[in-house]
Amino acid sequence: MRITGGKYRGRQVKCPKGEIRPAMDRMRESLFSILGDLSGLSFLDLFSGSGLVGLEAASRGASPVVLVEKDGGKKRVILENCAMVEENPPRLFLMPVERFLRQFKTSYDIVYLDPPFPFGRKVEMVEEVSRRGLVKPGGLVIIHYPEEDQWPDRVDNLEVVDKRKYGRSILLFFRSPRGDSLL
Repeated sequence: MRITGGKYRGRQVKCPKGEIRPAMDRMRESLFSILGDLSGLSFLDLFSGSGLVGLEAASRGASPVVLVEKDGGKKRVILENCAMVEENPPRLFLMPVERFLRQFKTSYDIVYLDPPFPFGRKVEMVEEVSRRGLVKPGGLVIIHYPEEDQWPDRVDNLEVVDKRKYGRSILLFFRSPRGDSLL
């Protein structure tokens, strides 16, 4: 796996042992092309796996970048991967996403969720992100999910603003109301 753009373009990212489904290069390139320059924007990567998507965000100027991963066996590799970021490296929280959502109150410009495809509470998780104020006004919530999942046009106060398909994977973009929008 490698970083596809920005300051750290071409750098290799290690893949930790355990269950992981890294985002395809083509999908990540498209995602970050849609988002554009992330300088000065905060980025929360939930279900971060190797940290690859959060590292892409940092490579493209996002700061702070926060990673949340529950698998403690991935910690060493994720921290090694984060060490490539010279200024304001991503911060890793090693805990279940559900616990992170209950405990932390910081709002982010972009919240990215990449739960395991069989995860059954995807809509509820996006709803929780919205209800707990984890996305700033005008910010984005983006979820990666399999095409067989069905999604409403709204989740809590979040409205779908874009949808992209990559093979059997879908990226769904929700925007938080109020404030200047990112898309």
